[in-house]
Parts: sequence; structure tokens; C-alpha cells
Amino acid sequence: MIEVRQSAGGDPLKFAVVVRDDAGETRHVVTMAPATYQELTAGAHSPVKCIEAAFRFLLDREAKEQILGRFDMGVIPYYYPDFQRSFPDYLSQA
Repeated sequence: MIEVRQSAGGDPLKFAVVVRDDAGETRHVVTMAPATYQELTAGAHSPVKCIEAAFRFLLDREAKEQILGRFDMGVIPYYYPDFQRSFPDYLSQA
């Protein structure tokens, strides 16, 4: 289960994320520039749904314990070049 809570507005947006499964939970702090949010969603989905979709993308590629504890959404494409191409599919499932 992925639980996302927006903890701050402004620039950047800030989120607290908890990922839970049978083995336990991990906690993450994620930031996202409003421009990144617009680029990824064109405003069609909430920022919370955007972060949730990004975590589903990440969890399909690595264990929750491997996801950085603190990161900005802008770094995901550096680790996963297919993020921009794949992300709309994850967002549509949100």
C-alpha cells in the first residue's frame, strides 16, 4: 500500500510517503517543482496521484527499501530513462 500526504504547497511541493507491505514499511520525503507536476500531468491529476503513480513505477523496478528516503521527482529519469515514456500508463491507473 502506498500512502501519500502532501505536507507543503508552494515551490517545491512536498510530500510524505509511506510504503507498506507484509514485510514492514518505509518512509520517504519527496519534493516536486510545480513545473514538473505540470509537465507530468498537465494538471489532469492531483499532485498526490502523481506521486502515487511515481511510486508504483519505482516499486515495479526496485524494492521499497531501495527507494531513496528523500528525493525530488526530477531525479527519477536519471535513474530510469524510460520514466517519461512509461509514466502516463501509471498515472492512468491512479
